[in-house]
Amino acid sequence: MLGRVSRYVFVSLACALLAAPALAQQTAKVTLDVSETIFSVAAAINQCGYGGQPGPGEPMRAQVRSELARAVAASRPAQTVSAEMCAFYRDHQQADSARDLAQYVSLALEMGDPPRFDLKVKEADLPPDANYVLGFVPLLQRFYQAAGLHRIWEQHRAEYEGLIERFHQPVADMLVRTDVYLKMPISGYVGRQFTVYLEPMAVPGQVNARNYGVDYFMVVSPSGESLPIDGIRHTYLHFIIDPLMMKRPVAMKRLQPLLDAVQTAPLDDSYKHDVSLLAAESLIRAVEARLEGAGKAAEAARQREVNQAMAEGFILTRYFFEQLTKFEEGPESVRAALPDWLYYLDVGRERKRAEETQFAARSAPDVMSASRPKRGLLDSAEERLRAGDLISAQKLAQRALDENKEDAGEALFILAEVATQNKDIKGARDYFERTVQVAKSPHLVAWSHIYLGRIFDLQAERDQALQHYKAALAAGDNTPETRAAAERGLQEPYQPRRQ
Repeated sequence: MLGRVSRYVFVSLACALLAAPALAQQTAKVTLDVSETIFSVAAAINQCGYGGQPGPGEPMRAQVRSELARAVAASRPAQTVSAEMCAFYRDHQQADSARDLAQYVSLALEMGDPPRFDLKVKEADLPPDANYVLGFVPLLQRFYQAAGLHRIWEQHRAEYEGLIERFHQPVADMLVRTDVYLKMPISGYVGRQFTVYLEPMAVPGQVNARNYGVDYFMVVSPSGESLPIDGIRHTYLHFIIDPLMMKRPVAMKRLQPLLDAVQTAPLDDSYKHDVSLLAAESLIRAVEARLEGAGKAAEAARQREVNQAMAEGFILTRYFFEQLTKFEEGPESVRAALPDWLYYLDVGRERKRAEETQFAARSAPDVMSASRPKRGLLDSAEERLRAGDLISAQKLAQRALDENKEDAGEALFILAEVATQNKDIKGARDYFERTVQVAKSPHLVAWSHIYLGRIFDLQAERDQALQHYKAALAAGDNTPETRAAAERGLQEPYQPRRQ
């Protein structure tokens, strides 16, 4: 859990009426929540000037700021740590308040309960923007104690819980409308969570969405009596549709040529390198357009939304919009319909349609891409490698190596893995040897030595193989699986598994 929390769990109407409370918890799709951890981070950066002066529609932010100012003024230790914390904040401040908040949201979502705020993951596994402000954690620990942040949280906790009660109905209504349209099942998803945290210490209307593995999180700030429902729906659609796209690597490989058509579009780079992201966002834009309502005015609005999405570079929006028009007349769910949509998609036709599209000069920031860490070429290369798309993985890793903007060691290691899977032993050996020379990561160095040891074992050059296994043990990666692989290599020559 993220701090001491109160929650409102959303289930379908049928679950709410028929299920026992325990069952409702198990089948929940979305949790509306508040968090002392997120409050503490947001309050601390407010102390340092985040978001400027609160406006008339931000009474809680103004009140907490006032209470913090008095607490700091009354305590010499609080003054000292506040000065240090705010110096750190200014050194890491972004140009706009949305980006400024985003990096601290990324960090807060990876932190445990106060007062320790322990990281829930290894430092190496933090998102890049969270890692950038990691030094904030020890300052927050001290400030939390010195300024009495827990006492201030407790004073406002009832107001936070009141926000959950106030906004649960519009969120629930949106979820029901979306699920009914997509013909999705009533229950939630086992092993997955979508949590929306309400945080009025952020600038009103700001939305920060995150996707960590199979879990989705949002931190949203109410604006008066309303929430950014469209942003919540957009993220919820990602929660539903992203996994459906990711489960179809063969279809995504077939769509890969479409990426060539969007290289000049004003898209976030992640969409230009990962066709599953491009396809998912295109389908989401099409669904949002179809949900505009009925009538001539709604139809005109739908067409404007589709045209705008196409102009921004989401070139499959028109195709999915056409499929959804037919989908609305049938009984099957979007999960059941999507395989056929992807199978019958004419790549040549859609590429031609994209080439005839006049791209806009810029695109509106997407709720997910604007606030999540940038996906680099190597992230996409690893994803394509896992999906079995060796050609795309090789192109992306080579491009990253040529542009010299990302980790050269990681790029070389991916190229070595591709060569290995292509049974290009000479190429694999060359790339692994180059990885050893330039990689900074002990993990990459160790595994490059292990793979080189195996290559030499297969070539009956046992002495050289032993040198590499010993070098793997000395590389500094002490994880059990790495040590076990290197020690096995020392004990006996490597033998590939029989297929």
